[in-house]
Amino acid sequence: MPAKKSATKKPMKSSAIDRNKDDSELEVLEEGKSSKKSSKADGSQPVGDEAKRKSIELAIKEIKTKFGDEAIMTFGSGKPAAMPSIPTGSIGLDAALGIGGMPCGRIIEIFGPESSGKTTLALHVIAEAQKKGGICSFVDAEHALDPEYARKIGVKLDELLISQPDTGEQALEIVESLVRAGSVSVIVIDSVAALTPKDEIEGDMGAHHVGKQARLMSQALRKLTAITAKSQTIVIFINQIRMQIGVMFGNPETTPGGKALKFYTSVRLDIRRIAQIKKGEEVVGGRVRVKVVKNKVAAPFKTTEFDLMYNEGISREGEIIALGEKYDIVSKSGSSYSYGETKLGRGYDATRTFLRENKPVANEILKQIRAKLAED
Repeated sequence: MPAKKSATKKPMKSSAIDRNKDDSELEVLEEGKSSKKSSKADGSQPVGDEAKRKSIELAIKEIKTKFGDEAIMTFGSGKPAAMPSIPTGSIGLDAALGIGGMPCGRIIEIFGPESSGKTTLALHVIAEAQKKGGICSFVDAEHALDPEYARKIGVKLDELLISQPDTGEQALEIVESLVRAGSVSVIVIDSVAALTPKDEIEGDMGAHHVGKQARLMSQALRKLTAITAKSQTIVIFINQIRMQIGVMFGNPETTPGGKALKFYTSVRLDIRRIAQIKKGEEVVGGRVRVKVVKNKVAAPFKTTEFDLMYNEGISREGEIIALGEKYDIVSKSGSSYSYGETKLGRGYDATRTFLRENKPVANEILKQIRAKLAED
């Protein structure tokens, strides 16, 4: 019998198949990468963004449930960010502050040498707030407020809340209570240097109490900052100037109370008396320069000057004359002042008296001055 031929198996082209498989897998991977790139180029969101969005929505919902609806929100969904303010009584200073006065809901520091007009400026802010129907408080830590002078400036003493605390802790607790009430427009603390810690008052005269006042101020300001913003209260700290011993270079001046007040304030005003105003031989006032050394609500480092009269405070008519002359609204020929065809007076005092007695003319000049200040 003829022998059967053994069946010959055709060899499998496994290497070619594997190569084709690898090529197809590479094509799939490349297509996936290109699809991801095209999706990003088209602006479509990646797969994980939907999960992220849901996650943050759940977190926001939990925060609002725990802390209230106003605890967190997008920046554009809240109330309009207009900054309310209260005038300072000085036309030039209102312009220098950038928003027309002292910002509501902020902490302010007014500092300068003795008899430079710090308390007078603060009392003018109180008077302006009372004109708008606001409730104001004066925390007199120095026990030195002159009620008659405050009345001449325009403060309604019958409506002014006044406190003369015994210790720094007591003063700052009173301030905190007034701010939390949410109904007080302006609180003035006069002054930071007089906020003496209880331990220092009860201790011996020669005992050292290093850093206690600074710690007291730091703790108080941490508590006051947030509630002040919510209540829209203006908290004004009046501060003095001290000289640092041994400073060879730079400014040796500093203010008491540590560095916390410098940090937490939104506005810091440096006020200095630069000249005397005399009537004959009698000194009746002083020329004052105010520099905005810190401003979180507008551009800082602006400077203004105004007259501070002993019997009336900031001279509004004096500012009208000075600013009117600066912007060529009021003209001066020799010692005579005029506004257009209107003769205002011969000499500075006579012109001030004329503007005080003729309110329509003063208001007309003031309107033009404010328009010029707005352009600057």
